[in-house]
Amino acid sequence: MKQPNAQYNVAGAQSLAVRIAAHARARMYERFIQRTAIQPDETLLDVGATSDQSYATSNYVEAWYPYKGKITAVGLDDAGFLEQRYPGLTYRRADGRSLPFPDSSFDVVHSSAVLEHVGNDRCQLDFLLELARVARRVVFLTTPNRWFPVEFHTVLPLIHWLPKRHFRSLLRGTRYHFFSLEENLNLVGFGELKALCDGLGDCRISVEPLRLLGWTSNLLATIEKTSRQQA
Repeated sequence: MKQPNAQYNVAGAQSLAVRIAAHARARMYERFIQRTAIQPDETLLDVGATSDQSYATSNYVEAWYPYKGKITAVGLDDAGFLEQRYPGLTYRRADGRSLPFPDSSFDVVHSSAVLEHVGNDRCQLDFLLELARVARRVVFLTTPNRWFPVEFHTVLPLIHWLPKRHFRSLLRGTRYHFFSLEENLNLVGFGELKALCDGLGDCRISVEPLRLLGWTSNLLATIEKTSRQQA
């Protein structure tokens, strides 16, 4: 069976799919800076740091955000090397659904391509609630769009458009069996992401597309805490 790397991906480091993803991540990073209006003195939590070092854009926020001393990175993997690579950064090994921080611990919370890997829709809502809980001001989150023609993790076309149970059934017992399990891959579309974000309660929500060749390849959610929540 085809084993995914620590980024839940089977594409080779030099593949076209990874090069396209790198371009998308650069654009997502620009949107993150714009939508959050993060300031140099603000603290930043990145949820979803990975131990993978095969892709040039692995842990792109840690690599590109200039104020390393303001970054705390969290992930399930052993990614302690990030503290040596980016002096000043703090790494904590933890599950994003149960973060070891008090409420409103960080000014800005970022998470890229994690939501689709935390399980069913209840787990996804719990994940979003936890991100919002530890954010003082704003959460910025990205996830692949289920309705893009190519599924990014398997690099298979179209079959992920089938009802989810049929998609999983087709992958079960194949080289892509890992992705047949809901806890490993549960893609969402615009409506599903918007409904999840609406479940957060009194927040200002914006869900926008990131397009590739006219198709929405990724969904970007900005979740702003209200002044009452910040207080």
